Amino acid sequence: MSGLNISLVLQPYTGNKRPHELSPAPELIYREAAKILKQEGVREFSKKTIQLTDKEKNEYGVWNRMGLANGHLSCEVAPLIRKKVFVLGLLGNCNSLSGMLAGLQNSGKPRKPISVGLIWFDAHGDFNTPETTLSGWLGGMPVAVAAGKCLHRLRKQAGLDPPISTRNIIMMGVRDVDPLEQELILKSSITTLSTKQVIEKNKIITDSLDQLSNRVEMLYVHIDLDVLDAAYIPGHNFEVSGGLTPTQLSAFLKLIMKLEKVKALGIASFPTVKYGRKKSMDSTKILIKGAVQGLKNRTCANSI
Repeated sequence: MSGLNISLVLQPYTGNKRPHELSPAPELIYREAAKILKQEGVREFSKKTIQLTDKEKNEYGVWNRMGLANGHLSCEVAPLIRKKVFVLGLLGNCNSLSGMLAGLQNSGKPRKPISVGLIWFDAHGDFNTPETTLSGWLGGMPVAVAAGKCLHRLRKQAGLDPPISTRNIIMMGVRDVDPLEQELILKSSITTLSTKQVIEKNKIITDSLDQLSNRVEMLYVHIDLDVLDAAYIPGHNFEVSGGLTPTQLSAFLKLIMKLEKVKALGIASFPTVKYGRKKSMDSTKILIKGAVQGLKNRTCANSI
């Protein structure tokens, strides 16, 4: 497909303790994504896999190594965006958020950060801080980290400085939030949209996306696969009922990809357990296909 330039960037680091620090999920998805790109007429695309240096691999602390990996992720994404290459991030989990956002933020002129908006699809808000979390799990904090609410060193390791404004975050399909986390979301300027609103594609959705697109220079779309209904993503560590079907989300991705300011898409947290893996992969493939078809149909329109 002429004119469509895509790079698949694989980020296997998760921020979880060994032996799960490196996820096989990005490579598993890559094999199927490559087939989809070829089927959709994208004959040339690149693949990049994030790796730490030998010295960094021995650095103390799994969270610290996650920050270092996100720094490498940012350094891979930024030049691709600069060259007008669309980035499809295949991510071990949502802790890669800061690295993806930093790549967009740093893709402009030196010392002139680009304003970036976040479209967040997830069953969870991931807006906890160490003070509010019930689990203490880093994977419940990435949006709060990116927004400058906590763990500033991790964010700066990724190169995301300044943090993104909560005013420029839209959360979609969130339905499982901790009590104190919900308080933080309500006190912020985050726009939250329900699964029902996404399915209906009502005026609130289109207005919110148009307004966000008008406020920022670039947009990043992030999908934690647990935004799908649990029936379609078996084996996910945090599956939640009442979510979208793959077909519904795929149709919405086609709509979002119409926005020229969407420069990257991240797909995170593919369940790697063998039970249900085929069904989970089939769901993921539907999403990737929808996104690519949306990119192919892009026009110069600035709104949806």
